[in-house]
Amino acid sequence: MATTFLSTANTFLPSSSSSSSSSSSSSSSSLAATHIYPHRHNVKRQLTLSKAVSEPRPSSPIITKRSLSITLLTSLVFSLAGKGYYSDANAAILEADDDEELLEKVKKDRKKRIEKQGVISSSNKETGYLQELVYKLSKVGQAIDNNDLSAASSFLGSNTDADWVQKANIAFTKLSSSPEEKSEVDAFNSSLASLISSVVRNDMESSKIAFVSSATAFEKWTTLTGLVGRLKGL
Repeated sequence: MATTFLSTANTFLPSSSSSSSSSSSSSSSSLAATHIYPHRHNVKRQLTLSKAVSEPRPSSPIITKRSLSITLLTSLVFSLAGKGYYSDANAAILEADDDEELLEKVKKDRKKRIEKQGVISSSNKETGYLQELVYKLSKVGQAIDNNDLSAASSFLGSNTDADWVQKANIAFTKLSSSPEEKSEVDAFNSSLASLISSVVRNDMESSKIAFVSSATAFEKWTTLTGLVGRLKGL
């Protein structure tokens, strides 16, 4: 760039100048090249420094007692959560709720059992009807086991309108309170109707299946109602 500047400067000098003038011009040009360019570089440096000084520096974050407290509290929560204390506390609360619900359920179930035992104790007549039912089923089972459907028919009767069936349903109605108990009563009556029909048709295989279904439903019902220990033959 200095060479270019000197060449351009020489074109402005007259051609008839003496050697001394040329020498003087050369000296002047050399002096200009020496002094002008450093000055230009100094200006640039000064502008750069001035810009750096004038640019605003980022302010340091202001830490207050409130922000410090929030930060410490947040760190503590995450620390406890990482160690499992927070989840353990939640689990303890849930377990306490579950225990309370379980205790309440146990109390209700106990109250129902006491009430049921009171009903059973005051239902001697209905218990007698059920005892007759146990006797009938026992005799029918023995007859079917001996392949004697005629004897089974004499105990059962020809239809579900038999007196012992009607009495058994009176006892079922009085002593059944829960949906599960009532469901087993329905299952028993359905199986008993199928048993009587199979015996009348002299169908041994169907009679055996229907008898097992009837006995199973009745046994489940006595277990649900708490009568299983009060009836003989079960």
